[in-house]
Amino acid sequence: MSGTLNKVMLIGHLGDEVKMHYFDGGNCVGRFPLATNETYTNKQTNERVTNTEWHNIVVRNKAAEICEKYLSKGDKVYIEGRLKTRKWQDDKGADRYSTEIQCTDFTFLSTKNDNQAGNAPTSNPQQAAQKPASKPVIETPTEDADDLPF
Repeated sequence: MSGTLNKVMLIGHLGDEVKMHYFDGGNCVGRFPLATNETYTNKQTNERVTNTEWHNIVVRNKAAEICEKYLSKGDKVYIEGRLKTRKWQDDKGADRYSTEIQCTDFTFLSTKNDNQAGNAPTSNPQQAAQKPASKPVIETPTEDADDLPF
């Protein structure tokens, strides 16, 4: 295979609200931190240890507006995207680097509207631009999903 692959899949919880930035021409960007946890048992002390990793998520245009509308701090979400590292200079002129996940697809696993409607929207940013402004509805599997035909 001569090609390359830059793909990230995460399931985690929002660490803060979606922060929006709007540009001339109608485009926008939403940013939020996502926490993923790793839990294991230390074999020497037999205690459970949890490590949290923080990820900077970036969503664009209609997908960003959907995230802002339906997500809030603590909500669980599946994110799919690619890694992008940006270089910038701080106030003292030192080079700094920031690695972000450029979101290409997402599924809300819990949202701030769960208590009201019980539905979690899913979106691909390319499809989101074509969707109406109303909340998308996705059926979630029930406990009886074990009755699969295969």
